[in-house]
Amino acid sequence: MPTSALRGFRDYLPPDAGARSEILRRMRAGARRAGYVEIEVPCVESFELYQRKSGEGIAAQAWMFHDKGDRPVALVPETTPSLARIFADRGKAEPLPVKWFTVSKTWRYEEPQAGRTREFLQFNLDIFGVPGVEAECDLLATAALILDDVGAEGLYAFRVNDRAIAEGIGRVFGARDVGRFFRAVDTYRKVPPAEFEGELEAAGVTRERAAALGRLFRDAGHGVAPREFLAYSEALRAQGLDATAWTGVERLKGLFEHLERAGLADRIVFDPTVVRGLAYYTSTVFEAYARGGDGRSVFGGGRYDHLIELFEGPATAAAGLAIGDQTLELLLKGAGRWPDGEPPLDTYVVVVDGTHALAATALVEELRRAGVSADADLLGRSMSRQLKEAARRRCRRALILGLKEAGPDAVVERDLASGAQRTIPRREAARPA
Repeated sequence: MPTSALRGFRDYLPPDAGARSEILRRMRAGARRAGYVEIEVPCVESFELYQRKSGEGIAAQAWMFHDKGDRPVALVPETTPSLARIFADRGKAEPLPVKWFTVSKTWRYEEPQAGRTREFLQFNLDIFGVPGVEAECDLLATAALILDDVGAEGLYAFRVNDRAIAEGIGRVFGARDVGRFFRAVDTYRKVPPAEFEGELEAAGVTRERAAALGRLFRDAGHGVAPREFLAYSEALRAQGLDATAWTGVERLKGLFEHLERAGLADRIVFDPTVVRGLAYYTSTVFEAYARGGDGRSVFGGGRYDHLIELFEGPATAAAGLAIGDQTLELLLKGAGRWPDGEPPLDTYVVVVDGTHALAATALVEELRRAGVSADADLLGRSMSRQLKEAARRRCRRALILGLKEAGPDAVVERDLASGAQRTIPRREAARPA
């Protein structure tokens, strides 16, 4: 019988399980402060949802099987198609804009590596009904709020691009297969230059032009600051960027102006290598990336204006992003900012001996009902062992029952950080600090 989790799956024990819970609590709170409301989606959907709506990559990674009715279904590999399905069904009844967030377990059958498991949590933010760049600004500003709240302030920045620009660059350099060109560009930061140029050649770009495109991307480095974006765009236009592609430049100009007003100019760059691999993105695309080390992507998203129509819903502008738990954990742990676990217990009730066990049970219940986190020994241990347990659990204080100097109607309150203690009336023991 197996004694460990399957490859690509993880068990989460204390303190990590508590830390994850605390991270999600902060993320939910941040989303709600920005006006997003939570919905839940199923963990199993029709396989066709991903086969037709997410593109080949996600469909190939889906955990697909046939149910008892011989219907092809899949464990959810990403949440956006589920959200689109729900909105298409309810769109006519929803006052716009709609701002949803979800916390969902998702599954992809891919090679496990650092920051990538076969089962993971995704935190999604999505906006429906906003055709302008105000949607992308709200998403990125909310993502920044959430990342700062979980402890990642200063550790990340956003790379932004527009697919109209990416397609225009493809035309400039002779790409004949847009989908394959996007998939090649998506590998730019993940494979050696020679392999990247080989992928471009498979999309119809000649070897000479592939090398030139590689130089163009290298010139952009880790991204072009918003204040330098127009100069970089004009250089692209000089190389042949056409009017269709320039619509993407105009959109990003507007987005950068909004993001500057939102106070995010210092963490935004234009990056021509960001295209996002999913087929349904239509214009703006973006990623958060780690500022230190290898610049690993932390999350991604973009605009998907035609996805609702594919589900026979009304034509609806839409944009969203998904933050994965694994990459966020790597970012925070790498910077020493991962939470210690669940918030510390406030009070541990300690008894001198077993004759006070019932009194301890009563006091613990009073504390909990008063909103104070509290616990007591359940194993009949000595007083010294109980105090050690209270310290191990990072309690703020111990309430000691049964000390003779306290008297029958009082308890001793010990501050577990300083060791200072005082006698207080029993009736005051359950009051919150």
